[in-house]
Amino acid sequence: MRSVGPATRRDLDLLGVHTLAELAAADPQELYDRLCAVTGQRHDPCVLDVFACAVAQARDPHLPAARRDWFAWTPHRKAGTLPAALPPRPGETSE
Repeated sequence: MRSVGPATRRDLDLLGVHTLAELAAADPQELYDRLCAVTGQRHDPCVLDVFACAVAQARDPHLPAARRDWFAWTPHRKAGTLPAALPPRPGETSE
């Protein structure tokens, strides 16, 4: 999975996310908030971008290559449109 390195894998493990199905069902903002709470520190907001990228790839195996880079998600986070930019969760349809 592009943009997901060892540190992100450790973070996801710490959060109890061990499978692609669990990742696909996750909410990136919730993952980020939980990581901050569990570690007792505020992490760089780019971690949220990486989580969004990972969740998007888990939800859509055919995600365009340009959207597989974590930094493609930064403008959505900054604009407050991150949830709408993500592919739908498994079993949900996009509106």
